[in-house]
Amino acid sequence: MTTGIKDVTHPLDAASVMALLPNRPRVLALGEPTHLEETLLDVRNELFRQLVEREGYRAIALETDCLRGLVVDDHVTSGTGNLDEVMERGFSHEWGALEGNRELVRWMREHNAGRPAAEQVRFTAFDSPTEITHAESPRQALMALHGYLASHVEAVLLPCTAGTLDRLLGADERWSDQAAMRDPSRSVGRSAEAAELRLLADDLVALLDAQTPHLLAATARDDWDRARLYGRAAVGLLRYHAHLAGTGPGRMVGLLATRSAVMAANLLAFAERRPTFVFSHNLHLTPTAGTMRMEQGPVRWWSAGALVRARLGADYAALATAVGTIRHRGVDTPPAGTVEGLLHAVPEDRFLVDPRGLAAALAGEPPAVRESAYFGYFPLDPAHLDLIDGLVFVRDLPGE
Repeated sequence: MTTGIKDVTHPLDAASVMALLPNRPRVLALGEPTHLEETLLDVRNELFRQLVEREGYRAIALETDCLRGLVVDDHVTSGTGNLDEVMERGFSHEWGALEGNRELVRWMREHNAGRPAAEQVRFTAFDSPTEITHAESPRQALMALHGYLASHVEAVLLPCTAGTLDRLLGADERWSDQAAMRDPSRSVGRSAEAAELRLLADDLVALLDAQTPHLLAATARDDWDRARLYGRAAVGLLRYHAHLAGTGPGRMVGLLATRSAVMAANLLAFAERRPTFVFSHNLHLTPTAGTMRMEQGPVRWWSAGALVRARLGADYAALATAVGTIRHRGVDTPPAGTVEGLLHAVPEDRFLVDPRGLAAALAGEPPAVRESAYFGYFPLDPAHLDLIDGLVFVRDLPGE
């Protein structure tokens, strides 16, 4: 069987990736099965450099707070801020501390220095401003959107003043209370103020859309794009907080689906202007329904990848990553009957696999799903081989 699998493996480089695809997709996604592993960031960084230099990709989108990501984009395009500050302020989930992310930002700044704006590589973040423990206040997004509109449209058209938004928002700590994740009564997401803010956010986004010709003539396209981002973030956050305050059986599905919808909307918006390379968890990028086991049982929702594929078709391509061992996390040599076990027998450190060729080679011998005691690692689901466009395999992930 190893010989047959060897026949469907390829070097892990941009040319081999493109050879698996019918066309250069507007959105090319690379998933990872676990976070916080520097080896996977090294693989990502090298592939991204090749995609920029050889295939014309002009943006990278990471699974981090879309509002914080603006700090990173300002730095890589214009040098705003020093690298230490940017890594601290520009990433959520504490991912600014990862050396692979630091190296990515450093390389992008060096690549862009001296280049005209049209040739620069952009940094984008596509996650909603949420954590597994809580969600941020919608203040930043709402106030930034209102400020943009107030500067460029007649005051009579605005649905409210900045002071009204400030009053309704109140203290930001009310919104980010971590206790609300387990106790819906602690959430302000269904208060009278939150309900009014949802209506005002909708009106502000509608005004932004209605004034598009004027705003594009009066402001830079990047400024208009950022205003749209603020609108998506504000509406998504208010919807997320409303689900957070819910008590029905669909509460957790609503939270996860809302996050996915924000992710997908951000990716679709980024891809309007430039081919974009995306890096996130396999769970978010594989075009299928996501599944996660929570305290109340399994939860299913459509992944961001599924939502984007539904809109873009072949202009969305997804690569998943599988790994052999993560011994510092207790993930040892994979069983021979799993996809990871079969690929681990190939004597190469990292390579690309044609998933459909692999599925054909496995015909009549369906692999088992790998089990893992490490909660942060999601083994490859063999049923997804027909859904992805390429499979990256990394043999071993060494610890620090």
